[in-house]
Amino acid sequence: MAPVELIRPRVAVSSCLLGAPVRFDGGHSRDRFLTDELSEHVDWVPVCPEIEIGLGAPRQTLRLERSADGPRLVTRRTREDLTAPMTALAAERAAALADVDGYVFKSRSPSCGLHGIPVYAGESGPADRRGRGIFAAALAAARPELAVEDEGRLHDAVLREAFVERIFASARLRALLAGDWRPRDLVAFHARHKMQILAHSPAAYREIGRLVAAAGERAGTAPARDVLAREYERAFRAALATSATVGRHVNVLHHCLGMIGRELDPVRRADLAEVIASYRARRVALTVPLALLRHHARGAGVGYVRDQTYLSPYPDALRLRNHVPA
Repeated sequence: MAPVELIRPRVAVSSCLLGAPVRFDGGHSRDRFLTDELSEHVDWVPVCPEIEIGLGAPRQTLRLERSADGPRLVTRRTREDLTAPMTALAAERAAALADVDGYVFKSRSPSCGLHGIPVYAGESGPADRRGRGIFAAALAAARPELAVEDEGRLHDAVLREAFVERIFASARLRALLAGDWRPRDLVAFHARHKMQILAHSPAAYREIGRLVAAAGERAGTAPARDVLAREYERAFRAALATSATVGRHVNVLHHCLGMIGRELDPVRRADLAEVIASYRARRVALTVPLALLRHHARGAGVGYVRDQTYLSPYPDALRLRNHVPA
């Protein structure tokens, strides 16, 4: 197998996070990780739902209020109900953004917030702080497979790494399925991603393996290929949406060690096993055993391990696996 090319993900993002002056006060919420680090590796698709439904900047502040039909998005001063246009825009955008690999929403926004948005009981009642922004909730419901986060949660090293891993995996799959692929191409794609899938979900690893094993028999016609592609995409995205754990990473690291171990002398095998044990004991970051694995896989010429996306699921420059697990 040839090394896997890193495809640039297409990522929708709240415009204010890239520095656009579209907030209620005419300002922005520029996020340095997005603009200074991730921007070098992704193609942004900026979205500001408030501007798109005709509100200006600056504008009245908005909030969510409880109703029998669910949260309503209203302007604080004039009490205008914007729920219908905002929900309609979300449906329109969900269709238009069918080719994006992820979405970064603005946190704490009654339109775009994903977590902990206050939903008030009328003009002066108490707030339930478990709501979601109207636009974000509708879009996420329309695209349940999409990797979504807000910029606040991306400050957490584990959540940041998981989100970035998902958008790059999605981009690679999108590039494959957009072309004139054949069953052998899907088999090759899956072979490169096996260890990455295993790190997230051993059950999905087995399920997708059975799906791919039957690819040659099932994909003889274009309609059959489309069905297979949808099934693979659903299973693949669901697998990577499952959180990887230290234990599952250790399992994958040992799988890889087993595949290259016979090419190493006893001292090198012992060194690699010791580093994996240090990671399992939470004394070193995942990058440490991965760096050794990559080095030995290349040096020993073990192409199957060398070309696994698990070893480099996104650009190394993002430095996302450098944290020691808690």
